[in-house]
Amino acid sequence: MLMIWDFDRTIMDDDSDRWVVVEMGLSQLFNQLRQILPWNSLMDRMMEELHLQGKTVEDIVSCLNRVPLHPQIVSSIKSAHALGCNLKVLSDANQFFIETILKNHGIYGCFSEIITNPTCVDKEGKLRIFPYHGSAIPPHECNLCPPNLCKGFVINQMQDLISEDGKKQVIIYIGDGGGDFCPTLKLGEQGHVLPRKNFPLHNLILNSSVHIKPTLHEWDNGEELKKILLGLIDPKVEV
Repeated sequence: MLMIWDFDRTIMDDDSDRWVVVEMGLSQLFNQLRQILPWNSLMDRMMEELHLQGKTVEDIVSCLNRVPLHPQIVSSIKSAHALGCNLKVLSDANQFFIETILKNHGIYGCFSEIITNPTCVDKEGKLRIFPYHGSAIPPHECNLCPPNLCKGFVINQMQDLISEDGKKQVIIYIGDGGGDFCPTLKLGEQGHVLPRKNFPLHNLILNSSVHIKPTLHEWDNGEELKKILLGLIDPKVEV
């Protein structure tokens, strides 16, 4: 099984960008620039502001290390990995935030790939955030997704690779946001989508005029999610 996880409000119960903005005192500037800059550029500008204030990458790490994860989400990830699933993160957050949080909770090694907006620390020691669809990956033309990342584009690439290998692989997609609707539409009848109840993805699915092919499994919290996932992986496993 290929298990694809969104990150914000799925693995993490909060939003990683919002967490850093609030915890590091950037809310006022963030709100001033929110309607002016695209999201990726806005978060890159927030990292520049932290650098101008004398904050270091280590300070950002300390902030991210305070992020809590639901223990049953952590347990679900460890269990799925132990049972042989191929786990990937597909997120509109960014590489540095995701990797730091996963490492702090001891589950970074459970994932074979993290597909997200790339980051680097420049020669001045400033964290930079870039769009996924940038210099290396061409722009997309999807009107469902933000310019910086079309998750459906990534899902199509994954499914093409699976077809080339000639192997049957069940895809399980776990998400919550509006950006998770496009990949939901790309999955076929053999797939499974786990939308979080009363979040944008769930509402988009409920109101969709387009037929949703994958099987849907709603969840609300870590306990529900773990029960659903383990039931899909191996119905004989006791939760």
